[in-house]
Amino acid sequence: MTRIAYVFPGQGAQKVGMGREWAERSAAARRTFEEADAALGEPLTQLCWEGPEEELGLTANTQPAILTASVAVLRGLEEEAAEQGWDVAPAAVAGHSLGEYSALVAAGALDFAEAVVLVRRRGELMQRAVPAGVGAMAAILAMSAEDVAAVVDAVAAGAATGADRGEVVAVANYNAPGQTVIAGHAGAVERACELARQRGARKATRLDVSAPFHSPLMAPAREGMAPHLAAAALADPRVPVVVNVDAAPVTGAEAARDALVRQIDGPVRWVESVEHMERAMGVGLFLEVGPGTVLTGMIKRIVGDARTLALGEPRNLDKLRELLAAG
Repeated sequence: MTRIAYVFPGQGAQKVGMGREWAERSAAARRTFEEADAALGEPLTQLCWEGPEEELGLTANTQPAILTASVAVLRGLEEEAAEQGWDVAPAAVAGHSLGEYSALVAAGALDFAEAVVLVRRRGELMQRAVPAGVGAMAAILAMSAEDVAAVVDAVAAGAATGADRGEVVAVANYNAPGQTVIAGHAGAVERACELARQRGARKATRLDVSAPFHSPLMAPAREGMAPHLAAAALADPRVPVVVNVDAAPVTGAEAARDALVRQIDGPVRWVESVEHMERAMGVGLFLEVGPGTVLTGMIKRIVGDARTLALGEPRNLDKLRELLAAG
């Protein structure tokens, strides 16, 4: 029997209309949106399905919206599997950044309604941590992660003594081979991009994001989020959760809580996380549970022969049936 992992997307996967087709198909998915509206006391469902896109893209809205759409897909999938008699129980779950909250919900470690409120607060704190325009993120393409780290170190060393003293830049996301994201002060990020180009990167370009996520500049958000996570009711996960900051599974509530705190200003070690699931945990099929196909693309670059399927739209259930039949 093929071992399955559920992977959940993070910020950037949002799109107007996400989750609507699942809600039209599945009563469990529809109830998920209703539960989110009740937890937040506002019509998040309307924002997810009708926009406007600009409002959906605000970090404080994006985070609960993606969580809700992802859990709606999860519950719709579980409902479909029960009706069809499919065994799609995961051997592991993981989420990219924000997606780690969805993974913990899937593992039974975190109540969904509480998760929605937590990620709303997380988004607010991350947005407020750095004034608009002060921070930036950039994607460095066709350069090894080691070479990107060397670029970052070189820029940081210059910032220790130059006129830009005190500016920071760090690796934020190890997304896939040849795709690494950096974050920090806008000036330091720009200098790192220029140096990366000089050293052979095919492309080094600023990302259209509102804050330098997963960098040391997020320390105020981590500190602000810590008491909320300390008060949250977490249970031991029913299945291992491979966490971003360590690229290793956690099976206890306190370890999961600690990882959620540290991931705010720590890097997303996605390459290592996927490699661990494939090599150490024997995962042979990765199901992307949530909107979009970003993680599916990354996983194919990390594990060339990986079997993957994005389930953001219920029409892909036919493909899932075929994959399960193939064993």
